[in-house]
Amino acid sequence: QVQLVESGGGLVQPGGSLRLSCAASGINFSIYTMGWYRQAPGKQRELVATINGGSTNYADSVKGRFTISRDNAKNTVYLQMNSLKPEDTAVYYCNARKYFPFIEYWGQGTQVTVSS
Repeated sequence: QVQLVESGGGLVQPGGSLRLSCAASGINFSIYTMGWYRQAPGKQRELVATINGGSTNYADSVKGRFTISRDNAKNTVYLQMNSLKPEDTAVYYCNARKYFPFIEYWGQGTQVTVSS
């Protein structure tokens, strides 16, 4: 059974920081592209960042503020979020994806609220 379990969300003031974690089980973690996506109320789910091996990709809106990393020994992917803005408020979802064949898994999401 595949599980992606996010943690680390919460309420933070503008300019603050949070670190999200996603612990994976039931998959060969090291061969998956891992990513973080987010969905704000009334908006579509959007890419935040992905990591595949040592290669990373970020949405323009988070470049320079967020950092994605992974620890294959712990089957865990992280998202360090700094200089948070109110517009970063969303449910953040962990994603595991591989191709050929295409297989994709999602976590249940963790709420991040940036507000004073």
